[in-house]
Amino acid sequence: MSGRLPYRAFAEEAREGSANSMWEFISEHRDALMFGAYQHVSLVVQSVAIATVLALVVAVLVHRIPRLSGLANGISSIGLTVPALALLAFLLAVLGLGVLPSVVAIVFYAALPIVRNAVVGLNGVDTTLVESARGMGMSRTRTLMRVELPLAWPVVLAGVRVSTQMCMGIAAVAAYVQGPGLGSFIFNGLARLGGAGATESAVVGTVGVVILALVLDGLLVLLQRVTTPRGIRA
Repeated sequence: MSGRLPYRAFAEEAREGSANSMWEFISEHRDALMFGAYQHVSLVVQSVAIATVLALVVAVLVHRIPRLSGLANGISSIGLTVPALALLAFLLAVLGLGVLPSVVAIVFYAALPIVRNAVVGLNGVDTTLVESARGMGMSRTRTLMRVELPLAWPVVLAGVRVSTQMCMGIAAVAAYVQGPGLGSFIFNGLARLGGAGATESAVVGTVGVVILALVLDGLLVLLQRVTTPRGIRA
């Protein structure tokens, strides 16, 4: 029993020292962390917004031309198997360092789940509702905007949520090509592992990405409640 007490005391002191060093790192780099968090969220939100628009265009084309459905699903499945580092390395050779390769990579990955969900959502709209809208004199475009897309929106937004969570991690990996965000803290910490502040940098960057992902998901849940037509809310 007496032999365990010094070890327990040592373990408690080590934990306290680790917590203190973590808070010291956060306080010393508070401005850089806040700016990195802003950049991370901005990169993901803007890229996912672009991906959503592109994915909806592709989904509408697939919905109008059913023979493209298999091709779209195949590309989506294959695209998700491409490692993020491999794609970023390719984009690095083509586009160089900075924001552009990061945006291209995130848009690519974000669009894939959204396309799949959008196609499923549009195909799941009751055809009798579409025929009724057309019978009332609505054009195909107006029927799409007033009937099909609103009814498919919850499924589309589910894809957006999946893409956003996935791309929060990919945005961290984008630090490999000097992309903005919290990934620089993770990469810097791993590169200096064993040095002063290295562990704190990697841990704070990783935890920050997780927290931001949870906050964004909560905002998307709120957006879904606000934008989903009242008649089809769960």
